Amino acid sequence: MTAIAVIAKAPAPGRSKTRLTPPCTPEQAAALATAALADTLAAVAATPCTRRVVVLDGAPAAWLPPGFDVIAQRGDGLADRLAAAFADIGEPLLVVGMDTPQLTPGMLAHALRGLAQADAVLGAACDGGYWAIGLRAADDAVFAGVPMSDPATCAVQRALLGELGLITCELGLLRDIDDIDDARAVAAQAPGTRFARTLAALGPAEVCAA
Repeated sequence: MTAIAVIAKAPAPGRSKTRLTPPCTPEQAAALATAALADTLAAVAATPCTRRVVVLDGAPAAWLPPGFDVIAQRGDGLADRLAAAFADIGEPLLVVGMDTPQLTPGMLAHALRGLAQADAVLGAACDGGYWAIGLRAADDAVFAGVPMSDPATCAVQRALLGELGLITCELGLLRDIDDIDDARAVAAQAPGTRFARTLAALGPAEVCAA
């Protein structure tokens, strides 16, 4: 089987989901980030795997459930930090972000099945990035030169996996949460999530309603 890691930034006002402000306050944005992270960790906790890890920028807090190891992120940028996570965990690994609270155990199980049959898996995000990447073996070359937080991120990553000769299984397209329109859309798609409940509870109306 395969390990699953969530690469995350510890939610804090002024550091988390800053593109949600405005209309959210920094405290509201942090509450939404906390909820998204909690939903993601719950999905991972419900998925059979060899190990569950949070690759964290910051310190763990009450949002961390039992059963997860925590390792610190290392590296200067996201590409370096992803490469380091694969190297540090050192086994077949699926890495997901904390910005897709609509993620389900079924989606994660599908990704793990894909990785059992391929060298890599890649889940594209609507903004041109990706919400998941999995590798059967760590390889720094997988992330070399990939521009992160860019509309071409996923396309460049996909092409590089091909250039390296890695057979890649494509996962479903998901919308991650960057701005308030994303937040509303994801909450509408997954109304039973902690994220959706948190958004609905925030107010004023301009925050939680289009």
